Amino acid sequence: MSYLDPSEFGKKMVDAGESKIRMATKDTLIRAYMAGALLGLAAAFAITITVNTGNPLVGALLFPVGFCMLYLMGFDLLTGVFVLTPLAWLDRRPGCTFARVLKNWFLVFCGNFAGAITTAVMMVWILTYGFNTDPGPVGAKLASIGEARTLGYKEHGAAGWATIFIRGALCNWMVSLGVVGAMISTSVSGKVIAMWMPILLFFYMTFEHSIVNMFLFPIAMMMGGDFGIPDYLFWNEAPTALGNLVGGLSLTGLIIYSTHVRTAPKHIF
Repeated sequence: MSYLDPSEFGKKMVDAGESKIRMATKDTLIRAYMAGALLGLAAAFAITITVNTGNPLVGALLFPVGFCMLYLMGFDLLTGVFVLTPLAWLDRRPGCTFARVLKNWFLVFCGNFAGAITTAVMMVWILTYGFNTDPGPVGAKLASIGEARTLGYKEHGAAGWATIFIRGALCNWMVSLGVVGAMISTSVSGKVIAMWMPILLFFYMTFEHSIVNMFLFPIAMMMGGDFGIPDYLFWNEAPTALGNLVGGLSLTGLIIYSTHVRTAPKHIF
């Protein structure tokens, strides 16, 4: 399980950000689509396990399998590019303008959303046999999650909005450590272990992940959740995405870049 020094994987983070900015639109969309689809399936998997076992810890222990699969396949999540692409811009890599960073974010958002919606539709279909039967306890759980994590925050007004923002920041602090974790080892086992730990933590602590929510809330509405699209967008997706951006970039990306890439000269005594 070969381990890379922080100065080595710090540079790999900047290189990865540059590569994603320069990627063709077609490839960006395909990779983002598959990432959203896989993460949605992992969320459905974890919730099914939680319902069947009655133990949320078991679901959280197994949820990272989806994250590991998508990163080993080279697919991209919005939460990951939030962290990596700005580093290439800060490092003044050729062609890595702020406008191109924003374009990358937009394309990855669209791809992730389309992939998550696709998985949501397929899961609703198999849970209801084509909208012909009751979705059962898993469907009921999915609907209740959507209501609790939109209307539940709405009840608290500005404090609720701030709470979900902070949950989003804490989430991508952990998720971005998982993204970096995929870079700190040259073996599959090392990558998986490094990714698994922070993803387990975020999922069990019910922090808010914008891409997971792209799956959870549309499927909750299809399952009969008593909330609307404006509730989802304003009381979940918007503050979650902003929190993901701030938390991942400030607590992981900029920290590693500032001390392991732009290391200050050592003192001479």
